[in-house]
Amino acid sequence: MDVKHMVMAIWLSVLTLVVPTVTHSQIKKKYKNPLQVAFGDPYVLYDDAAKCYYMYGTGGGAKDGFSAYSSKDMVNWKYEGQVYYGNHAEAWGIHSFWAPEVYKRNGKFYLFYSAQWKVNPHQEQENFKIGVAVADKPTGPFRDILDRPIFDPGYPIIDANVLFDADGRIYLYYSRCCYKHPVKSEVAQWAQEKGWFNEIEESWVYGVELKPDFSGVMGEPQLLLRPPVTMDDKQSEWESRSVTAKEVNRRWTEGSFAFKVGDVYYMMYSANHFAGAYYAVGYATAKSPLGPFRKADNNPVLERNTDKGGDVSGTGHNSVVFAPNGKQFCVYHGRTQATGNERVVFIDELHIDKQGKLTVDGPSTTPKAYPLP
Repeated sequence: MDVKHMVMAIWLSVLTLVVPTVTHSQIKKKYKNPLQVAFGDPYVLYDDAAKCYYMYGTGGGAKDGFSAYSSKDMVNWKYEGQVYYGNHAEAWGIHSFWAPEVYKRNGKFYLFYSAQWKVNPHQEQENFKIGVAVADKPTGPFRDILDRPIFDPGYPIIDANVLFDADGRIYLYYSRCCYKHPVKSEVAQWAQEKGWFNEIEESWVYGVELKPDFSGVMGEPQLLLRPPVTMDDKQSEWESRSVTAKEVNRRWTEGSFAFKVGDVYYMMYSANHFAGAYYAVGYATAKSPLGPFRKADNNPVLERNTDKGGDVSGTGHNSVVFAPNGKQFCVYHGRTQATGNERVVFIDELHIDKQGKLTVDGPSTTPKAYPLP
């Protein structure tokens, strides 16, 4: 071996000692929001038997129904096709199929959703109700268990969410639509005095106990969340932005998602116009599944970042995934400059500290480590 090659061999041996070998498992894979899934109101189910995640949402190319996606890592999603079809002879719903959520119970999969009810004697523009369909697999096909909605409270309702409590009781949460629901408030009076809107309609979140077979409800629905009445309420500013920006004469409280941590019930909810820039998410807590719920001081926990140099607006209607690794993730829709008016899916980590404060690491568009190892 000549001197040149001897020096090279010594140098390589030194490098081997001082530079650690990087294995494939040590390389952290990165993902970036938004994901390659384009629909609104995303809901993610983890099926422990298949060790797979399934995502459902509003729109996304589905014709009078819902599509599904599957994933092993919550980043790369496979399109599974349309899994539920409405608007046929046996269906109770005819259009506006929104906000699907799927739950696994006793080996079956149950799809809760909103749609326009065909029984509409007064020809109401919004005659939305909530129904439930069942399937043997998370990819369907789902078929309605009833030829009617679960129940009719006498006003249009959307955004079904279900909580299975530890004592075996089941609770249905939903949002009363703004349609024909004008509400007096200081914000409504302020908008009227400015000559912007004659009235402000509101949507409110209700909860009611659900029958074990999902065929109906038990007891009377309880009002759980509504927009603030006074303008000095600290929640009023962010929950009234669609009105104060002169966007529309409505204030929403919708897209509720309830879960329990320890002895505390959490309810996340969305406010403002789902099609506008100010759609945002807050949360409230309670000691009982039917309240009373108290809105959190750190609301909103998810909102547009375009006024802070970011690229995301219209963030809302979320669900929460409790992953097997002990982490929680907030799944929601939003918009970017590139996606325009199309709603796309984001996933960011959600945290609850020892004091019960909930935060979300979003909206994010920069690379970050995969949700799952």
